[in-house]
Amino acid sequence: MTEADFLTSTRASYDAFADDYAAWLRTELESKPLERGLLAGFAEYVRSAGAGPVADIGCGTGRVTAHLHGLGVDVFGIDLSPGMLAAARREHPALRFEEGSMLSLDLPDGGLGGVLAWYSTIHVPGERLPEAFAEFRRVLAPGGEVLLGFQVGDESLRLEEAFGHTVALDFNRWQPDRIAELLTEAGLTVRAKMWRDRDTDSEYPERTPQAFVLARKPAGGGQSG
Repeated sequence: MTEADFLTSTRASYDAFADDYAAWLRTELESKPLERGLLAGFAEYVRSAGAGPVADIGCGTGRVTAHLHGLGVDVFGIDLSPGMLAAARREHPALRFEEGSMLSLDLPDGGLGGVLAWYSTIHVPGERLPEAFAEFRRVLAPGGEVLLGFQVGDESLRLEEAFGHTVALDFNRWQPDRIAELLTEAGLTVRAKMWRDRDTDSEYPERTPQAFVLARKPAGGGQSG
């Protein structure tokens, strides 16, 4: 799949079901205490560092952007899908949301205190992940933090229908060690890896285990990739 195909299909798929997605996941974090704890820790790190705002990259409908804002974080959202951004602006009118791709962020070098990629790198083809992680490092200030959430696995899931809409959406699963390796190769220092078993009993049952990786741009690492 070419970059244009990947970006176009992902954007069109999320545009198709943005309103349904917003309604479905509106209260999802309330059922995930572990994830709320990880986000709280991330928020504390970036607040204490004071290195700049946080970009929630692949913010979708802005629910996690708003959660971080509620934790006292200076945060804004970036997403590929105009439909998701419209939902985010409607749901959270006080926050800032911008259109963009994590492969080519319209942000200056070293301007961010944190990057959150909460289940958004899952749509990036594996061979393009190094580019995304290089962008994360570029836009982070020295000492800035990055937190990733993703599904664990070795194969991809292709969805051709979601919420009654026809889509073409690939969900790429990764092993935490592989993500940590790629972050390290991008010049980031991995600080924590967490794996948890899949949740099958909640309102949001999962097909796979979930993982989270926290990394930091070294304080003496300069500002460009």
